[in-house]
Amino acid sequence: MTGTDTFQLSLETARTYEAAFVPSLFASLARQLIDLADVTAGDDVLDVACGTGIVARTAAERTGPSGRVVGLDLNEAMLTVAREVRPDLEWRQGDAAALPFPDAFFDVALCQSGLMFVPDPAAAVAELARVVRPGGRVAVQVWSSLDRQVAFRTLTDAVARHAGRDAVDLISTYFRLGDRERLTGHLTRAGLRVTGVRTLPATVHAPSIDDYLTTEVESTPLRDRIGDDVYRRIREDVRTGLARWTDGGGRLALPLEAYAVTARRG
Repeated sequence: MTGTDTFQLSLETARTYEAAFVPSLFASLARQLIDLADVTAGDDVLDVACGTGIVARTAAERTGPSGRVVGLDLNEAMLTVAREVRPDLEWRQGDAAALPFPDAFFDVALCQSGLMFVPDPAAAVAELARVVRPGGRVAVQVWSSLDRQVAFRTLTDAVARHAGRDAVDLISTYFRLGDRERLTGHLTRAGLRVTGVRTLPATVHAPSIDDYLTTEVESTPLRDRIGDDVYRRIREDVRTGLARWTDGGGRLALPLEAYAVTARRG
C-alpha cells in the first residue's frame, strides 16, 4: 500500500463500485458477516470502512427502528454514494484507526473488506474493540492471501508483465491481511476473545471478462497509472487466462476466497 491517499477514489469510481461490485460480490458477504456477528433487533452497529454502505444497509434491516446503524469511511466519494442510496442512515467520515466515538458505544462493530486498506491494522482493530460494549461483538472479513486466489492471480500476473511489479500493489492490496494468525493476533492483543474463524467462498459474477476487467481496474488507481496500450495488453492476457471461468454465453463466475474472524469483548 502506498498511503491512504492512494485510495481516495473519485465519485465516478465509487458509483462504479456500488453498481458492479456490491451486487456481484459484497452483498452476499455482508449477509454472511452480519449472520456471524449475530446482529439482532435493537443493536447499535458500527460499520467501519463502510464504502458505499452495503454492510450498514444490511445491518439496518436486522436492527430495525430500535437500533442505530452508523457507517464510517475515510473516502468522501464512497460516503456520497452511501448517502444517495440510504439517506436515512447515519454516515460519518473518519479514520478507522481513530474512531470518533466514545468507549463502549456500540453493541457490534463490523469491518468488511476494508481493514487491509488501513495503514495500521492493529490500531484499527484496537479501535473496534474500544468502541464496543462489554460482551459486544466484533466481526472482520478480509481476503485470504494472494497465493490462495487462483483465478485472481491471472490478473495480477498480467499486470506484472505489462505494467511492472509495483503496479500489482494497486490491485492486490485486498490480500495483504491473508495471514489468519496475524489477524487473530491483532484481535487478541486488543483484548478481544476470538470466537471463530470462518472461510467464506465467494464468487464475482460479471456479464463478460471485459466487463469484469473494466470494473476491477477502473475502481482502483491502476487505470490512472497505465496507458491505453498497456491496458489493451493486460486485457488480452486476461481474456485468455480467465476463459476457463466463463460459461457458453461468455458470462464470468470468478472464484475468490475470504475469511471472517469474530470476537467478543470481555
